[in-house]
Amino acid sequence: MIFQMVLRSNPMLRKTNLAVWRAWRSWKLSLHSSTVCTSSGPGPLDRSEELSSIKKLPHTPVMLKEVLHYLDIQPGQVVLDMTFGGGGHTKEILHMVPEVTVLALDRDPTAISLAEQLAKEHSGQVRPLLGRFSEVEALLSSVNIKPGSIDAVLLDAGCSSMQMDQADRGFSLSKDGPLDMRMDGERYPDMPCAADVVNTLDQQALASILTAYGEERHARKIASAIVEARRVNPITRTQQLADVVAGSFPAAVVYARKDRLQRPAHVATKTFQALRIFVNDEMNELHAGLRAARAGLRPGGHLCVITFHSLEDRLVKRFLRGENLSNLDQDHFSPRKKGSGKEKLMDVKRDCGSAHWLPLRRKVITPEKDDVKENPRGRSAKLRAALRC
Repeated sequence: MIFQMVLRSNPMLRKTNLAVWRAWRSWKLSLHSSTVCTSSGPGPLDRSEELSSIKKLPHTPVMLKEVLHYLDIQPGQVVLDMTFGGGGHTKEILHMVPEVTVLALDRDPTAISLAEQLAKEHSGQVRPLLGRFSEVEALLSSVNIKPGSIDAVLLDAGCSSMQMDQADRGFSLSKDGPLDMRMDGERYPDMPCAADVVNTLDQQALASILTAYGEERHARKIASAIVEARRVNPITRTQQLADVVAGSFPAAVVYARKDRLQRPAHVATKTFQALRIFVNDEMNELHAGLRAARAGLRPGGHLCVITFHSLEDRLVKRFLRGENLSNLDQDHFSPRKKGSGKEKLMDVKRDCGSAHWLPLRRKVITPEKDDVKENPRGRSAKLRAALRC
């Protein structure tokens, strides 16, 4: 089962709380008798209508100017876009650079359908690849792309605007829909959705997920509210979950949190983030994607990685420093504590790169104010750029 694979491959949760494992056993026994996750994806007859509606939505690629600058793509080169999404970055690359070839990867079948449409418009220049970061090396091999032959890689972590804008995908806190959050859509029928998680894991396991992946200070309170609410009715809708989380706080603090634009942020935002990351095994997938980028790039090739929250950015930063992340655990996602002068000196040395990477800019790159105003969703984005040694 996919859920069992997620838990096995996730040492952080195994280390953080064995309650997840106990909950898995009860979940496995109950899943086939009563599943709470309804189909979120369109059937075959609905796909053309869905694609048509998505094409009408504006897709503003995050930090486009900075990405194009640091990728430094030249005519005739091969580029791997590891998160095609709505295709904003790829379209601009095709527009700006003659005769470039883009390998368009995404785990979302809807995104790949868009990539296939773009491939028809740019004959021979776009090669859609359906799969996860952990499947990249096999996918590249299947289309005869050899290791060490790619000129530039863009890895855009997290979920796409396209997924957020479709209420029936269950990612959006502001739009009511099935509590799904699976980036793969219906590709893996046995893969649990967010509704399965909130309705089957015990309170301790839920609190562990919210703490580890949402950095939620009130994880225990929220987990307790979820368990109490599901005793009355299963939690199957996004707005239902948002109301449950909000109900565990005084009314005055439901929108007390602020985002980077100092706008009110709902108290359930971190809960939704944590569930999405857990359901899609995003941290392990991101690590696999970084390893695949390292294997695929030629010496002198350029890498750009866009992240949207501190967990992702810390993992990327430490990967580019050359730290050993083979056994992911809580320490790799937590901020470093201030240490001795010797430890600080080691951090400075790490910032200068590793045996595999040379930073193209020492400090993390963030969106400019004008870009944030134009595309508020990219306000939390961070870009790290490096050269393959």
